Amino acid sequence: MACGGGCCCSSAGRLNADNARFLLLAVLILLYMLCGAAVFSAIELPTEREAKERWEERLENFTRRHNLSRAELRLLLRQYEEANVAGIRVDDIRPRWDFTGAFYFVGTVVSTIGFGMTTPATVGGKIFLIFYGLIGCAGTILFFNLFLERLITVIAYVMKSCHERQLRRKGVLPHNGRRGSGTSEVDSLAGWKPSVYYVMLILCVASLIISCCASAMYTPIEGWSYFDSLYFCFVAFSTIGFGDLVSSQNIKYESQGLYRFGNFVFILMGVCCIYSLFNVISIVIKQSINWILKKLSCKCCHRCQRRLFRSRRNVVMPGNVRSQRNISIETDVVNESDTDGRRLSGEMISMKDFLASNKVSLAIMQKQLSETANGYPRQMSCNSKQNGFSGGVGALAIMNNRLAETSVDR
Repeated sequence: MACGGGCCCSSAGRLNADNARFLLLAVLILLYMLCGAAVFSAIELPTEREAKERWEERLENFTRRHNLSRAELRLLLRQYEEANVAGIRVDDIRPRWDFTGAFYFVGTVVSTIGFGMTTPATVGGKIFLIFYGLIGCAGTILFFNLFLERLITVIAYVMKSCHERQLRRKGVLPHNGRRGSGTSEVDSLAGWKPSVYYVMLILCVASLIISCCASAMYTPIEGWSYFDSLYFCFVAFSTIGFGDLVSSQNIKYESQGLYRFGNFVFILMGVCCIYSLFNVISIVIKQSINWILKKLSCKCCHRCQRRLFRSRRNVVMPGNVRSQRNISIETDVVNESDTDGRRLSGEMISMKDFLASNKVSLAIMQKQLSETANGYPRQMSCNSKQNGFSGGVGALAIMNNRLAETSVDR
């Protein structure tokens, strides 16, 4: 398939790149889901079949022992399922909709965890949940994003402080050396934004530490195994919220107030770290997709570019070629938009490149035009007047002044 001479520089290049990135990500997510479904099906399906066989055997024994029909027993079990949805359990537990239970429920709503062990049963509660969750989830997501920004700022400040301390030890920087009062703290940290991989490593370590500490609390209090506690931490902190394991649901705990406070703090810190980690990992995934698209780019476009540059060997080339740089948390590996300096199909050099490579000349010309327009031309010597190179307005005055200077030198 042949491509035109300006296919790589067309105004629709960015849109095509975004569409290709979107389609590739959709295909990768679909493949990821298919692989995950195959793995979980292979692991969990045999256990499900064994549990179903044991359950059928128990039903058969129960109906035979108590002389009940299977239909009556199944009807009773369906009624219990309905009661279970309403919050009724076989064991006597505390009410789920007292104030502390309701506060735990709204915490799972605004954090988008949604365990499912408590759900509104009334129409009014369901309607209120729609509007309450709309505002609450949006506000909490904003809080998580601001948490990530504060974390990046703290990391940048620590890196800058460590670097300045090393310079003071070497004697390069004075001990009382400080920036001027006109420079804000944010501006002073502009060049210290950490790498996306560095932030990802810090968030991984922080999430692991919080999960291990929380699991050490859940294991003796809830009676779970340590592995189940770790499993609950990931499900809760990642806001997946299956609901098979839910903390703080028993009717009584030792040091109940302290435990509920610790449970709240661990879930809050864990959700902040895991959510921020997801954001950082999404940047890494985006970089990987850009790398894949770069490798899979159309070869004919590269051949077209080579032919284009080969045919323009004597053409003035742009002077400000964009160089490679280290990737920080606020940038991507691939610069997604080059439209500001992109040349049109018929241009030899873009206006941006022209202005960048002639900054000094344009500044001098602008100054001289301003002087002549305002009536303050440069003072000419007597020799220049005798040579006749004087007068004129605008560009003509600039040329006359320059000719006068060269003639005087001679």
